[in-house]
Amino acid sequence: MKKLIVINGPNLNLLGKREPEIYGDKTFEDYLGTLQSKHNDVKIDYYQSNIEGEIIDKLQEVGFNYDGIILNAAAYTHTSVGIGDAVKAIEAPVVEVHISNTFSREEFRHQSYISPNAKGVILGFGLRSYDLAIQSLIE
Repeated sequence: MKKLIVINGPNLNLLGKREPEIYGDKTFEDYLGTLQSKHNDVKIDYYQSNIEGEIIDKLQEVGFNYDGIILNAAAYTHTSVGIGDAVKAIEAPVVEVHISNTFSREEFRHQSYISPNAKGVILGFGLRSYDLAIQSLIE
């Protein structure tokens, strides 16, 4: 059984409440149940933090013993050299995920410090972006 983890960054704990016109009205925990039901042959763990260093610590902790990581670093995508370096340093493949199409938003969101070291990038498909990332890691 493959072992994957979803790591979500700042403000994603507010899904379902925060800007529903962009992020939808479902919490990530609700959607995680849907993902686990759909991919019942995969163990999917979940971690969320609003703190950059905690995300780096989690990447280092799981980056050598998980089969894949789905990372939505949220705003840290565009600012954190440290998270980008952590993705580069670990062995597990990382798929960078964004709920919104970051290229249709403010220009500063067009830069990613994660993309150069990620297996791939999926953005703009709402919460379904996570499902697509899982599929890419198990196929």
